[in-house]
Amino acid sequence: MIDSEQRYRSLIDHNLDAVFSIDLKGKILDVNPAAQLLTGYTVKQLKSKRITSLICENDLPPFQEVLSDTKMGNAKESLDCRFMHRKGKFLTVHLKTIPIVIHSEIKGMYIIIRDLSEQAKSTELIKYMAFHDQLTGLRNRRALLDQLDSLVKNKKKQKTEFALLFLDIDRFKYLNDTLGHLVGDQILKQVAHRLIDIQKENCTVYRQGGDEFIILLEKTDRQSAGEFAQKVLFRFNESFYFNSQEYYITPSIGISLFPNDGKDAETLIKYADEALYSVKEKGKAHYQFYRSDMQSTGVNIIALEAHLRKAIERDELELYYQPQINLLTNEISSFEALLRWHNSEFGFISPAEFIPLAEDTGLIIPIGNWVIDGACRQIQEWTEKTGKPIRIAINISPKQFMQLDLVRVIKSSIEKYNIDPCLLEIEITEGAMQDTKETIPILKRLKDLGIKISVDDFGTGYSSLSYLKQFPIDVLKIDQSFIRDIKYNGKDAAIITTIIHLGNSLGMEVIAEGVEEQSQVDFLTNADCEKAQGFFFARPLRAQEAEEKFILKPKTSS
Repeated sequence: MIDSEQRYRSLIDHNLDAVFSIDLKGKILDVNPAAQLLTGYTVKQLKSKRITSLICENDLPPFQEVLSDTKMGNAKESLDCRFMHRKGKFLTVHLKTIPIVIHSEIKGMYIIIRDLSEQAKSTELIKYMAFHDQLTGLRNRRALLDQLDSLVKNKKKQKTEFALLFLDIDRFKYLNDTLGHLVGDQILKQVAHRLIDIQKENCTVYRQGGDEFIILLEKTDRQSAGEFAQKVLFRFNESFYFNSQEYYITPSIGISLFPNDGKDAETLIKYADEALYSVKEKGKAHYQFYRSDMQSTGVNIIALEAHLRKAIERDELELYYQPQINLLTNEISSFEALLRWHNSEFGFISPAEFIPLAEDTGLIIPIGNWVIDGACRQIQEWTEKTGKPIRIAINISPKQFMQLDLVRVIKSSIEKYNIDPCLLEIEITEGAMQDTKETIPILKRLKDLGIKISVDDFGTGYSSLSYLKQFPIDVLKIDQSFIRDIKYNGKDAAIITTIIHLGNSLGMEVIAEGVEEQSQVDFLTNADCEKAQGFFFARPLRAQEAEEKFILKPKTSS
């Protein structure tokens, strides 16, 4: 018997888990050494307490249930709970109970407790990292989605509004590339701190990723959300400092409202992002609410880009041709080639929509090369059919103009189709000529090939007339904005007349764009403008239509 008791005592005393022996009323009768270490109390101190005095008050109800069940003779493995240390701190512990049965009668129970505090800290840290951004300490996208899902479920019942403010930093990529990623990280940290300063009750700031932040504004309406967005913008009027250098950083903000704009997390984020995109297009550094008509501004940009990348191989691109009429002879010897895209899924996509996308993604280079090749091929075909020189003008975007092998690409196509270089005309905008150091060598190399150079949308740029002297320009194209109001605006008429006289004096060909009325034709003719193009004569046509209507006929029927 004594041997058996010693075995039992050894099992209890050397157990690494804390073991408490209690009576049916919860009074502590005995403890092992591990219990003293766990609680910080001596055996004498513990024997004067009830076990319930060591349990966190909030955890007492489930603990009492476990005790009651154990009194009925059932060993229980409880949920985790918090246990009071002598110094007042709570330990996270896992608890088991075993009834003490003597002569078939339950006399008390053992409480076996394992300390999970370190494990709980690790779990808490992992949870924190899963729901927080490591750079700024803000809650992350995962935390946002969880909160939004919870809010949406509750708000549907309560029928209250909340707002989502999607914010990103204007020109952040430029700052990051110029100043370096370390400074970029510091910028993001300071932006986060500034947003936290603005934070108020019912407002939470999240970092979506990169330079994008989302502010969740609860219990609000449209007016209050707008006022809060204005407050954010105002706060950014104050400069930022990095390494003793002063910088001004502005945000753009798109706003969506629940439930008007969307009834789930992804929709609300998407529509706030669309509103933000609209802000970016309209000059940045302000805010805008989502409107349903924003969806009609175009096909989803990501999907559109994916299709644009395959447009050449799928043979979806096509060159249309608009004739340029000689106003004195009514003859046609030149056309402007205009790019069109008809996608198999989205149908006809406006150039105003896909050309900027091509610029942003760099696709303008392969697409531009395709246009060069197509125009040269068409020159060869029409020249052979008519035996007469037919000139075709193509637009070169600023980004394409600055590519290193532009001249080589053009020369290669000219040689490939064995055409006279002077039948190919390159149109560039005034904006592309701002950097004279880069532009002059390229234009001179093109001119050396024998190619015609024209300035598109002349009169709308920011530069002086000095580049007409510096650059080897052959053609001036008068922008249609001047032609449109020629009858009603004396200033437009004077500008047009001046451009025509200027071009004639410098030995340049002058072409008026956007001609739609007979009165405009009459004015241009009287002002000695050499050529004109526009809907009055013809819309841009497919190659076959242009050929049938104009190439095989020496004069227009107008």
